[in-house]
Amino acid sequence: MASTADADRTRVDFWFDPLCPWTWMTSRWLTEVAALRPLDIRWHVMSLAILNAGRLDQVPQEYHDLLGPKGLRPVRTLVAVRQSHGNEAVARLYTALGAVFHRDGKGPTPEALTEALKSAELPTELAEHADATTYDAEVRASHEAGQKAVGEEAGSPILAVPGPDATPVGFFGPIVSPVPRSDAALSLWDTVVHAASVPGFAELKRARTAPPSFD
Repeated sequence: MASTADADRTRVDFWFDPLCPWTWMTSRWLTEVAALRPLDIRWHVMSLAILNAGRLDQVPQEYHDLLGPKGLRPVRTLVAVRQSHGNEAVARLYTALGAVFHRDGKGPTPEALTEALKSAELPTELAEHADATTYDAEVRASHEAGQKAVGEEAGSPILAVPGPDATPVGFFGPIVSPVPRSDAALSLWDTVVHAASVPGFAELKRARTAPPSFD
């Protein structure tokens, strides 16, 4: 049974591929909001490798390596962490992975994955799942749940917030750089929630104006 404190928090579902730097930016905005508002963030993996399977010919060559088997290594590890340690451990590992992969620029190497597990205070043996198919069914189920939340094929990140009658409404995005902080973070959050409250609202987009800024 949920506690009164849990009932007072707003549930947010966030699907992410840890290899995407833009998704990392969005997640840092969401954690900024969670420090200021009572949110209950559920962290879920999705996979850009699964999303782009069978159509790498439509993707720039520089991304092919990350959208192959190597792209599944971090998400497999994250699902293994969820199975054994729960949602909060997933949040800790994603924070550590983003810092190592994106902020520190080390990329998704085996050494970086082990470093992130240590930083998140999780057993480094969990990295053994990176090249195993043990949790591939769970990875795919999580990925497909994110796609269902949006209602059509979407990239990373996917965010679901309460809509009319508290029914979850999923969106791709938002994409931000740099990370909004304080009042700016809350303003964007309120905008997303207000958009979800409008029946029939579907899409709002413009060109990205800056690269990811990890400061």
